[in-house]
Amino acid sequence: MATLVFSALGTILGGPLGGAIGALVGRQVDSAIIGSPSREGPRLKELAASTSSYGAPLARHFGHMRVGGSIIWATDLVEHRNTQGGGKGRPSVTSYAYSASFAVALSSRPIAGIGRIWADGNLLRGAAGDMKTGGTLRFYNGHGDQEPDPLMAAAESPLPCPAYRGLAYVVFEDLQLADFGNRIPALTFEILADEGAVSVAQICDRAFDGLSSGVTLAGISGLSQEASLAETLGSLHPILPLFYEVAGDAVRVIGEEGAAPVALREPTAATKDDEFGARTGFAAKRANGRPQTPAALRYYDIDRDYQPGVQRATGPVQSGQLNAVEIPVALDAAHARNLIEAAARRLDWSRQSVLWRSSEIDPAHRPGALVTIPAMPGIWRVSAWEWRASGLELTLVRTPFAAPPAALSLSTDTGRAAAAIDRSIGTTWLTALELPWDGTGAGDVPLVRAAVSSASPGWTGAALYLDDGDGQLVPAGSSGRTRATAGTVVTAPATASPLLVDRTSGLVVELLGDDMALQDATMRQLAMGANRALVGQEIVQFGRATPLGSRRWKLEILLRGRGGTEAFMAHAAGERFVLLDDALVALDGTLVAQSPLTTAKAIGGGDGAPVASDIACRGLTQRPLFPVHPRAVWLSDGSLQLGWTRRARAGWLWRDQVDTPLNEQAELYEVLLGSEADIIAMWETTQPQLTISAAVIAGLAAAHPGKPLIVRQRGSYASSASLHLTSLI
Repeated sequence: MATLVFSALGTILGGPLGGAIGALVGRQVDSAIIGSPSREGPRLKELAASTSSYGAPLARHFGHMRVGGSIIWATDLVEHRNTQGGGKGRPSVTSYAYSASFAVALSSRPIAGIGRIWADGNLLRGAAGDMKTGGTLRFYNGHGDQEPDPLMAAAESPLPCPAYRGLAYVVFEDLQLADFGNRIPALTFEILADEGAVSVAQICDRAFDGLSSGVTLAGISGLSQEASLAETLGSLHPILPLFYEVAGDAVRVIGEEGAAPVALREPTAATKDDEFGARTGFAAKRANGRPQTPAALRYYDIDRDYQPGVQRATGPVQSGQLNAVEIPVALDAAHARNLIEAAARRLDWSRQSVLWRSSEIDPAHRPGALVTIPAMPGIWRVSAWEWRASGLELTLVRTPFAAPPAALSLSTDTGRAAAAIDRSIGTTWLTALELPWDGTGAGDVPLVRAAVSSASPGWTGAALYLDDGDGQLVPAGSSGRTRATAGTVVTAPATASPLLVDRTSGLVVELLGDDMALQDATMRQLAMGANRALVGQEIVQFGRATPLGSRRWKLEILLRGRGGTEAFMAHAAGERFVLLDDALVALDGTLVAQSPLTTAKAIGGGDGAPVASDIACRGLTQRPLFPVHPRAVWLSDGSLQLGWTRRARAGWLWRDQVDTPLNEQAELYEVLLGSEADIIAMWETTQPQLTISAAVIAGLAAAHPGKPLIVRQRGSYASSASLHLTSLI
């Protein structure tokens, strides 16, 4: 704020030069009042996604990390065209999908493998290695014996294709891009470079000869090295101090852990008056003021899918902006809290220092060693030594720890993260069926629907096909991600009248998924078609759905034989159950009508082979409903008068005082003597009644006693099921 005020005032008084001077004065005032930001170590990136910058260096990764990588090779987008429909004056629909093949470099050192992959923040590959979207993934670990990728080699032929030895990378082949707006998504990868905690020896591997270290970076499960080795090790120093010993051509790296503190002998007095500790041999001092101790640590939190996290140290709140330490390492919240707390305490105690003179040279007093001082409390660390004519001069700083604390028993909270849910894709469940005509359109095309579902909520849909029986798959669209509510029958219902509400029997079904549910319906809602379900090949409606646990539901208050399925009311356990709602997927009825052997097939991301289903209720759309209310009257002259009541396709609404339209090209009935498979005699009539003369009926009764008389309606496309009228005496 002062910067803005002084800059404006200076501009008014002295023009542009005065504005610059005012801004400088204002910044000094802001720094004095607010403080200046202080950060140690490299800036943390907000999980940068995959890029493709030519000449950009590739980082080396250790342990487990989440990185973006760099796209090093790619093909053009491949267009996939799918045309459905058409024929008989119907328009065709053409849909387009796109895929891409590309390679992403991950690490400039060999790694063991990869775990999860995120695309635009959502999981593209789960922890189990399952791809959530169509495509093929190949991984190359970066060792010196890896071969060129076959896809890249074929695409680059006749030019040579590098094997990228020493570089770990992945290749995506035909990655489906429909879920990402038909573009290559922003990718991040979980790198599994090494197992266990990261060590200094791993980071310094092959950097130079003669280096040895047994230091393990406690609690750090992953680290990315994007800078030089010196800068990387230096960035760790605020929270994990490292000390170095040089002996000839060898370098040894040590940490805070080590042997027990070494007791120093009595100090040596100085021989010159201008040296410290002329009489005592040591000099103690304490820095004035409170040091700017690190107050917070920013890191990649493994419990939050490697999103940046912050842990703060205890102590008084410092004025000004927060003094934060940022290091590109993967930690959990507990270790991060311990590290920043130890760093803050270490720096606070280090205000006390001692200059100590010793007359002997002891390798145990090397820099980094812990010592105790005669007649002085506490543990001290040797930060430097100097060999002089008067003896060995040691610089000691006070430390609160004899070794880095494994746990300080401090409460931690990793915070809430909107992590991508890793759901298993699961296998596809499919049932195809034909529905009765709903009254829309001409009713000349079968209403074929596919109930496509899965037991897993992570199911991503399936591609649908039709098979006419010759093994050739005709594309029939996609199911989408919405799962149909379906399952199997556990307890089958008893046979009941389709003319009455069945309040005595019920059925128990087991749904596919735990997240699937059924709901009740009122009688008015049932009259409007609610809660229709396919049980075997019978369409029923249910008014009450009671959960029984373990995905099981009891369905009661049933309306049976709906839509002309009265002939399929006998059931057995294990039959399919499908809720007939908006989750069903429409299939092209014109293709289905071409062959009676047509089956539906589906294949999803979790299926090893296509899932097949026959088409239940075949012909239900075009088949008339069979007549009802049979009547047989013997007249006084010996003739037989037969009657019945017709029903009509799509006549689901009951309009008072208005006849239901027939919805057929002509009204025609067939009265049969015998059965549909063994017809003895047949009469045709255009009225829902027929009178057979006494002579004819007497002759038939004498030749075929006990044979039934049945009637069926002949529709425009099929004949209905038969209705029993009477039997000959």
